[in-house]
Amino acid sequence: MSTNLLYLENMHDLEAGAYVERVEQQDGRSVVYLDQTILYPQGGGQPYDTGIIQNEDTKFVVEEVRFDDGVVRHIGHFEGRSFIQGEDVRMVVDAERRRLNCRLHSGGHLIDMAVSQLGVAWIPGRGYHFPDNPYVEYDGQFDLEKRDELMRQIEKLGNEYIKQDLPVSCRFVEFDELKRICRHVPDNLPANKPIRVVQFDGFGVPCGGTHVGSLKELGTIRVTKLKRKDRNIRVGYAVG
Repeated sequence: MSTNLLYLENMHDLEAGAYVERVEQQDGRSVVYLDQTILYPQGGGQPYDTGIIQNEDTKFVVEEVRFDDGVVRHIGHFEGRSFIQGEDVRMVVDAERRRLNCRLHSGGHLIDMAVSQLGVAWIPGRGYHFPDNPYVEYDGQFDLEKRDELMRQIEKLGNEYIKQDLPVSCRFVEFDELKRICRHVPDNLPANKPIRVVQFDGFGVPCGGTHVGSLKELGTIRVTKLKRKDRNIRVGYAVG
């Protein structure tokens, strides 16, 4: 059994139907398995969604969402009876939390777009798109004496892209297409998910996360820090 990942097909849906595959108890909490989900499971540097799964008779409060071996686990507690296998249910995502996570994740890609446009020879690494001090990491070097100027350049260019309100889109591709679309293709792409590219205008990044519909939703972006340790570079940022 694998879960159909609806959030990959449409990042902006906040409600959808599903049916219950099974319910289990794990570590004192209830775990609901569905045939499909719009609730994002933590991964790719993005936090999980929260929300509710319900029908006319009962409600399940989703406190955590995880993805393991192709299957999504919705973890939380029931307010009422448990679901029965095969029941139809309705999923509703916590819209405020999703919106924040989308803006933070898109902000990380926007930093990368600005770095690429500036011609800085850094190799993208991991991103941390959580509300507490988000950042993106690179492998590379820079002159410490030019740190402040580089921070200003990245921030200025990022805000220019926001002002242009560049469109955001996503599409599924074959692996062979990635190097044509994306400036960098990581070695550790998940093998148990479809390959999807998120594009800001023409700038593409392999990504299974959720994002804003257009860059104006970010408001502004600030580069909050630029640190280097050996070849590890960390660019901190904030949106708002």
